[in-house]
Amino acid sequence: MQKLGDHPQIPTLFAYFEENNYLYLIQQFIPGEDLLNELKKQGTFDQTKIRELLNELLPILQFIHDNKVIHRDLKPDNIMRRQVDGKLILIDFGVAKQKGGTLLTQQGTTVGTPGYAPIEQMNGVTYPASDLYSLGVTCIRLMTGCLRKLDGSDELFNHLEGGWAWRDKLPSGITVTTELGDILDKLLQDYAKQRYQSAAEVLSVLRQQPTPIPPSQPATQPLGTTIIVNPIPSVKSPTPPTPSIPTIVTPQANFQLKTFGFEVVTLKVVEQPGFWGNKTTIETYKNRAQANYFVEDLGGGITLEMVEISGGRFTMGSPASEAGRKDNESPQHEVTISPFFMGKFTVTQAQWQAVASLPKIKTDLKSDPSNFKGKNQPVERVSWYGAVEFCARLSQKSGRTYRLPSETEWEYACRAGTTTPFHFGQTITTDLANYNGNYTYGSAPKGKYREQTTEVGTFSPNAFGLYDMHGNVWEWCADVWHENYNSAPANGSVWSAGGDNSIRILRGGSWYDFPRSCRSADRVGFGPDYDYDFSGFRVLLSSPGS
Repeated sequence: MQKLGDHPQIPTLFAYFEENNYLYLIQQFIPGEDLLNELKKQGTFDQTKIRELLNELLPILQFIHDNKVIHRDLKPDNIMRRQVDGKLILIDFGVAKQKGGTLLTQQGTTVGTPGYAPIEQMNGVTYPASDLYSLGVTCIRLMTGCLRKLDGSDELFNHLEGGWAWRDKLPSGITVTTELGDILDKLLQDYAKQRYQSAAEVLSVLRQQPTPIPPSQPATQPLGTTIIVNPIPSVKSPTPPTPSIPTIVTPQANFQLKTFGFEVVTLKVVEQPGFWGNKTTIETYKNRAQANYFVEDLGGGITLEMVEISGGRFTMGSPASEAGRKDNESPQHEVTISPFFMGKFTVTQAQWQAVASLPKIKTDLKSDPSNFKGKNQPVERVSWYGAVEFCARLSQKSGRTYRLPSETEWEYACRAGTTTPFHFGQTITTDLANYNGNYTYGSAPKGKYREQTTEVGTFSPNAFGLYDMHGNVWEWCADVWHENYNSAPANGSVWSAGGDNSIRILRGGSWYDFPRSCRSADRVGFGPDYDYDFSGFRVLLSSPGS
């Protein structure tokens, strides 16, 4: 666990010691409930919950495997749902093993839990694929509710034919898509070489599969009569049609631009020689700037400030030398952006409630979905569908075409002319953004972990006058998910062709995340119906004539 270091979904190891021939670990306490108790109290998991489980646990497994550690006891009892945010936490590394080469423990040493551990592990040999087998067993037990009995009998396993018969035990009304079933079957193969060989491989296959959309979120109803729909090009995928981004018939109404002034903060990392070697310090520079904006009246004294962003050309993506970068941030490429207006802040709870009270266009909106309450705090627990509906209602009210930004427009707006990991410079501190300050990036020290959102405008903006582009809440973009930037549009438009139509993009990081996830280039994907207390959005309006 010391080798693993800090991870937000693994309990932190504070200390360890030996006393009277006993070994002790002192670990972070995780308030919550394990999935075995959740199964007993709430009943079996449907395929949506299983997909969510896989999407959360697979990155954790990839992390520990990358650090040459095998858990060796993955089961519902060792997966906690943290009370504060509902996230899954992998616990109990009591029999975890640091690997050296391929053989991970002495042959003949049996570890793990019968009914979850694969054949090779019970014979004393483990691989990353051994944890994946246990994950597969965990999934089918949560879906069927069938647990191994104390006498060793197991109704899920067909000993006569030597295989898992989990489909026969699914509760009435519970269905599993062929694609998800195939993933689980491959996880459950007897021989390690026949399974997926890494958690990343499973995650990649999972993300290529369609995510079932609940009946409460129809995807094919027409929009209102005052709207002309510009359909997104179809994707050869079994997913339902993507909700269209509406374009209002009436022309853009005139608006009066105002000017506001603000202070832009830049951090500079300085190496200073000293008696004991170089000493790293972070110097802070401040400059005055100004930007144009207009005010959209939402009614009831609630307004929305939209900042004018000039067009230009920039390099999208991250260089290979950038710490914390991922392969999906490449290749770097030049993009030309047309002018637009973007929300000065992420949409607040007061703004959300004002627009949610407007007539429905396509999707129902909860009036108060947020976990962390406050009229000036960002609205969260908003799905991509909900953000698109917000834009549609606001467009119909205002006579302007509001929408979610493309991923390219978002990064251009975030960078504000910079090429560094953050618009502040090479590093970031919790004095400038809201993220998990228990973790650091570059030369920055640890800071605060606020464990919730902060009011919009709490921290300094970037050079465009946009606030909270790093941290606080992830922000939805309009594009479908692509694994990299090969064939990406060069004009900043929404990238809707190809890719994975069942996943939408979030940018910017959140109050919960590592600082590396708050980088300008960082990108993640979630299903468009997912809504967490770290997901929000800001709106965009194309400049007239652009």
